[in-house]
Amino acid sequence: MDETQPKKKKKIIFPIILGLVLVGALIFTLKEYLYYQNHETTDDAQVDADISPVVARVSGYVNEIRFQDNQFVKAGDTLVVLDDKDYKIKLEQAMAALTSARQSVNVSESNVTEAKTGITTAEANVEAAKVQVWKTTQDFERYQNLYNDHAITKAQFDDAKAAKEAADAQLTVAQSQVPVQTKRVSTNQRQVGATASNITSREADIDYAKLQLSYTVIVAPVNGIISKRNIQIGQLVQNGQTLFAIVHDNNVYVTANFKETQMEHLKIGDSVDITADAFSNKRIAGTIQSFAGATGAKFSLLPPDNATGNFVKVVQRVPVKITLQADSATMNMLRPGMSVSVVVHTK
Repeated sequence: MDETQPKKKKKIIFPIILGLVLVGALIFTLKEYLYYQNHETTDDAQVDADISPVVARVSGYVNEIRFQDNQFVKAGDTLVVLDDKDYKIKLEQAMAALTSARQSVNVSESNVTEAKTGITTAEANVEAAKVQVWKTTQDFERYQNLYNDHAITKAQFDDAKAAKEAADAQLTVAQSQVPVQTKRVSTNQRQVGATASNITSREADIDYAKLQLSYTVIVAPVNGIISKRNIQIGQLVQNGQTLFAIVHDNNVYVTANFKETQMEHLKIGDSVDITADAFSNKRIAGTIQSFAGATGAKFSLLPPDNATGNFVKVVQRVPVKITLQADSATMNMLRPGMSVSVVVHTK
């Protein structure tokens, strides 16, 4: 009688335990089902931020480095100073060329003034020649009458005639000088315009030389933390060379790569819960801001080409940008590249 009771108890306990396990599994499954009906999750996500590479715009040797690795800087802070001797000489050469161009303009303007004076002189010579023609014509007519009356000799008449002809020729020469001097004025005025345009070119050269000189002082373009320094004192840097990078301090966000099968339930403005692996006990709120224009695979170094015949269907992922709603202390702890887990509230 005592041996049958334990056996009955064992037979009763096993179904009860099995039933409890099944009920627990059903509750867990139902809970997870309801949860994922209203949420989309992924751990393929990381912290991102705008990163500005600082590039040398002129070549030169590094004279000064005014920052430390991973230092916070403000926009406008002087970070690097390059040797500027060559650029100062180029500026002096441009200024000397401008001075020479201005002197050329002064010379051309003097030539215009001189040519205008020549016109006045030529016109005065014409008037004087006209007077001389009038006088010699009067004398010739008188001498002709006297010669006709046999009151003078043939030699005297010939002298009066020669004087008239000489005066006529002198008037022709004087009149021909007026257009010559006028053309000279026009030519010199055009020369003034050409030399004046040269001044504009020389002034542009000075502005360019000043701009190149200013590039020898490299300043921070934005507020942020300096990273990835690639220069040393005395190093020769080339135009276009990246010297270091600045991570913006006010534009940290999350890029989450969701499967294409999840995109149906996501929309801009959905609230997001973010947990960083580095701070697993701290939850950060966020909001979906935008979706990428293509899957991540399309931007890879070797994007897949399904037209080659080697087609294997793989679920693609679409980058989703998530803005953060966190206090400044939390934002300062986050660094681009940190791994995070993302939960989107779809309903």
